[in-house]
Amino acid sequence: MQDFFNINPSLLCLDREARKLCKEPFEEIEKITMHNQHKVLSAFINNGVSEAHLGGSTGYGYDDRGRDTLEKVFAESVGAEDSLIRHNFVSGTHTLSVMLFGVLRPGDTVLCLTGRPYDTLIGVLGIDGHSDGSLKDFGIHYEQVELDKNGEPDQQEIRKRLSEKSYKVAYIQRSRGYSLRPSLTVQKIKELCDIVKSVSPNTLILVDNCYGEFVDKIEPTSVGADLVAGSLIKNPGGGIARTGGYIAGKHDLIESCGYRLTCAGVGREVGASLGVNRELYMGLFAAPHTVGEALKTATYAGALFGLLGFESTPAYNAKRADIIESVLLGTEEALIAFCQGMQKGAPVDSFVTPEPWDMPGYDDKVIMAAGAFTLGASIELSADAPLREPYAAWLQGGLNFHSGQAGVLLAAQSMLEKGIIKL
Repeated sequence: MQDFFNINPSLLCLDREARKLCKEPFEEIEKITMHNQHKVLSAFINNGVSEAHLGGSTGYGYDDRGRDTLEKVFAESVGAEDSLIRHNFVSGTHTLSVMLFGVLRPGDTVLCLTGRPYDTLIGVLGIDGHSDGSLKDFGIHYEQVELDKNGEPDQQEIRKRLSEKSYKVAYIQRSRGYSLRPSLTVQKIKELCDIVKSVSPNTLILVDNCYGEFVDKIEPTSVGADLVAGSLIKNPGGGIARTGGYIAGKHDLIESCGYRLTCAGVGREVGASLGVNRELYMGLFAAPHTVGEALKTATYAGALFGLLGFESTPAYNAKRADIIESVLLGTEEALIAFCQGMQKGAPVDSFVTPEPWDMPGYDDKVIMAAGAFTLGASIELSADAPLREPYAAWLQGGLNFHSGQAGVLLAAQSMLEKGIIKL
């Protein structure tokens, strides 16, 4: 590495120690990656994917075989009855919005089981006075169950709330967002699904699956979730998809979401693929391996910064529920130095110096290191955070471990050069 990057020799000694610590966690990641890669390959074979599916359609997109077959492949890959996977989902938040609007009607109530949701969903739900075009504006009500003292879903309170009132949707956010509560493993999601279905069997379970796809051998659709949704510029796009999102789950609910994505009476039958089918197929095929590399990068970051004296969550040797690693840096200066150093290891825009800015959808200034081939693709190595306590950096992605390793080391080197850490 010294042939290419000016890394302090003492830091390189810690690098070697961190990689030794990661040996067993990496072996476990490889097992999951192999299982998921075989599962996805099987789905391609079972659905007879051919060269003819890789082309695109124009206009209305009627009878787009590539688009329709991709949705079957994706559904099988995540253990769902059906899926809606389209390039015209503009973000994960847009995809979640379509899922929610697709199944909710005026007078319905959503109960979020995982506390306050991710920042960008606040406007969709109409929380904190945000109501222009939101669910609240359409007469749909929102409630949440606060997390317990350990940052876990409060199962006792969830049972109580579900037994006292009728809810159309129980909403679960798998990943932590900009919080330090533990992200949810599929097993934890199963526990929540079991509670909902035992207490209120008619309540639909919707899961924000962003950052969690292919991290485990199964997805929430295999343990009771009625619908899951996510972004293709995160895990399931494999670093190849340039845009898009997916919703997967029960067939009738997918049909309802299709009517929201386009219009009532037409639904999913339209939507030209415009030549993007090839990259969506390639992205899905690459996704299990790419997610494995991102998991290795996150694991390594936790080990290295632990050796540097910083708390990271989850611990480097903990079971992972998503690709995100949170490094608690303690001060605004440390957070900025971390992100600026990581930017120096990006393949694109490495010369740019990230600065905090007023990012749309967020209440605090946000700093983001994101030198990616696809703008905002968090399956590529990135680190971002709002400038607020505990000044933690949320690191995610890494198309391959070796470049991810370099980015993490350059983040530490930047902090070293600014006198924030000492060796």
